[in-house]
Amino acid sequence: MTQQIIAQSEPNGMFMLILFGIVGLVLLVGALIILNFGMTWLRARVSGAPVKFIELIALQLRKIPVGRIVNARITAVKSGINVSIDDLSTHFLAGGNVDMIIAALINAQKANIDLTFDQACAIDLATKGTSKNVVEAVHTSVNPQVIDCPPTSGSKRSIDAVAKDGIVIKARARVTVRTNLASFVGGATEDTIVARVGEGIVSSIGSEQSYKDVLENPDRISKTVLSKGLDSNTAFEILSIDIADVDVGENVGAKLQAEQAESNKLVAQAQAEVRRAAAVAQEQEMVARVAEMQAKVVEAEAQVPLAMAAAFRDGNLGIMDYYRMKNLAADTDMRSKIAGGGESSASSGPSPSPSKG
Repeated sequence: MTQQIIAQSEPNGMFMLILFGIVGLVLLVGALIILNFGMTWLRARVSGAPVKFIELIALQLRKIPVGRIVNARITAVKSGINVSIDDLSTHFLAGGNVDMIIAALINAQKANIDLTFDQACAIDLATKGTSKNVVEAVHTSVNPQVIDCPPTSGSKRSIDAVAKDGIVIKARARVTVRTNLASFVGGATEDTIVARVGEGIVSSIGSEQSYKDVLENPDRISKTVLSKGLDSNTAFEILSIDIADVDVGENVGAKLQAEQAESNKLVAQAQAEVRRAAAVAQEQEMVARVAEMQAKVVEAEAQVPLAMAAAFRDGNLGIMDYYRMKNLAADTDMRSKIAGGGESSASSGPSPSPSKG
């Protein structure tokens, strides 16, 4: 009987031992949880931003800094911004800065700027790795920023444009902008604003008839440029464009005209040289042709004695005819010498005296 009682008590004791072990393990886990997260849970509860223990455990398992996330939620809730632990942890895992997000939301709320949590997260991730952040974006939206055009850090000191009369105008502008949070993500940056304003100033000055008109009404430039909507598809909204400085430069029109006149002169000289070379070539060609004609004349004159000899042989020319021809040539030569005409071209040799009859 005693053995039966002992046999029955052994399973009951084992069961109680297992039960006590489980209860002890649960109490130990609970104690560890309370020791790790108790103060955090209590701080959130007292601050009016309660957090569940399961959420704290999930943050620890995902290797997310529990205190940082809870503190960010407490700050948000105390400022009237309803943000969940899951939203903050998701943004942290995406590489965002939860402290910057909460600070930006609080600043936007105080300034009555419509900024949602998703927009703030998008801006924070878009500015990651740059010199800007979401807090600066909200701050610039509240307090406008002034951009120098051209930038003071650049090599150019002014924007140079030429009026229609050819006079260069050197202008500097100051652009007052504020952040457009709705188009900040994917919008063009300050460099685009500077480029567009510079282009507008050049176009406005170039449309003026005289540089005097620009000097008399420099505000006309800013009004013309501002009316073009240069802030479209950018991260900023242009509030004003002010011309800070206007100077008169060189007379580019006169310089260009002088250079054009010099170029025209060189072209005319080149064309005249071409014509002179052509005339010289033609002159030489005429000299060659004259020499050729003279050669032909000499050749033809060389045929005269041969023809006379042939006429003698054929009996077509008599001796008296020959003497008359010689007398005529001698008479012509004498008349030419008396008149000062120079030597005759007749053949040399004694001329026979003219015969009578």
